[in-house]
Amino acid sequence: MLDYRIINHLDNHAGGCHLVTWPGSPLLADPLFDACPVVSEMVARAKNTVADTCFGCAPFARITLIPLNIWHDEQRDALTQALRPLFNAPTSPRLLLDASANAPGLSSALRYLFNLEHTLMDLGLRKPQPDAVRLRQIDVWCQPEQTAALKTQLRQQQAIAHGMVAARRLADLPSEQCTPQFVVEEAQRLCANIPALRCEVLDERAIVEQGLGLLYAVGKGSERPPRLLAIHYDGVETGPVRSYVGKGITFDTGGLWLKEGAGMYTMKYDMCGAANVLGLMLSIAALALPVRVMGVLALAENAIGPGAMQPGSVARACNGLTVEINNTDAEGRLVLADAIAWASQRHPQTRYIIDMATLTGAVVKALGYALSGLMTQDEPLRAALTAAGKQSGDEVWSLPLDARLKTQTESAIADLCNTPGNNAAISASAAWLLHHFCPPEIPWAHLDVSGTALWREGGKSVASGRPIPLLIQHLLNDLQM
Repeated sequence: MLDYRIINHLDNHAGGCHLVTWPGSPLLADPLFDACPVVSEMVARAKNTVADTCFGCAPFARITLIPLNIWHDEQRDALTQALRPLFNAPTSPRLLLDASANAPGLSSALRYLFNLEHTLMDLGLRKPQPDAVRLRQIDVWCQPEQTAALKTQLRQQQAIAHGMVAARRLADLPSEQCTPQFVVEEAQRLCANIPALRCEVLDERAIVEQGLGLLYAVGKGSERPPRLLAIHYDGVETGPVRSYVGKGITFDTGGLWLKEGAGMYTMKYDMCGAANVLGLMLSIAALALPVRVMGVLALAENAIGPGAMQPGSVARACNGLTVEINNTDAEGRLVLADAIAWASQRHPQTRYIIDMATLTGAVVKALGYALSGLMTQDEPLRAALTAAGKQSGDEVWSLPLDARLKTQTESAIADLCNTPGNNAAISASAAWLLHHFCPPEIPWAHLDVSGTALWREGGKSVASGRPIPLLIQHLLNDLQM
């Protein structure tokens, strides 16, 4: 993890670092700036726009002044957006960040900076660039009375970013490497030295024996068989279990309902839900939260092969419900349905179950790339997740979920059908199918993160680690109730 420290005096901390501050900051009153005349010129320029220079700013390697209105523009995550171009190619391995502005977007910005621990270069698939500068140290300056609150903020955001980085690394890997079994082994490796975490694995034989027919149906066409991975966290000995379920389609061809080539290009990311459940569990452990949690990863490759599921086939879930598979490219809801049902059976007294998935392109058309879709019939859970989204900067937006969607999942041959025949309300119809697999006495919510699980910039997509910040904030709030 990137190292950080809190400082209240510059002393010897300035030499060779990249300073990011704001016009009018008390930091700029330090006598050190008397010998740095460029700063007064930058303050005049930085009223409405970012002022940035690498020249004439000794002892600093670089100075950036960001207008105060950007620090306080929380809704657009403006501070993080201002930082991104600065760190695409860092000037210095050390950052001195002025945190004295009491910026509401500071948590998001700190999380972004800690996430710089991982880039695509770290996968080892490109020729190394030995001369490239990487951020290694973050010094955060504040006034003495701000230290205690900042210490908590930094600890939380570093722990959240730790889980996000693990999830992003896993999701960014090519699918020929990141198979269901690889995800299991990587999770076991990451959890091995954390006493509070333990892994439980169902291979393809156990999946059949325990009746997870939907998960098996999706994975049986691949030479890389499906897996169900449960990660258990015991931060306390007793108490209700909070469960999280993630869709882990390590590659999605669409099956016999074959996708177009362009539609397949980013399908290695169809396991972001599962990767983020793993990352969430690591963040919870890093924070040592006093809670019991179970994370369930439903892992399969939706491939074409002699055993691939066929349109019109019927599979039975572990709760006994049968589903007609009229579209093999709607496989994510199948693996989620079995995993939700399995989780509810594993811990019948679960406080809640929250699932997350890159489930439908329709949610992107509805909400774009900034908001995750939230679907639930439990109003307290809806309100809590919405509030946590606003607090964390990882926001959700509710879509309807009620009995008006009933006809969208009706089948003449089975209990349910996996896709509506009218191509309407695609995202909500998928959630309506899923709600049948969670007992009504257990609060349940579905997060469609198709728009938010990836960060898109310059025509390229990489894993974002969302909605881990949302879920950690929700859990912290829930523990305070």
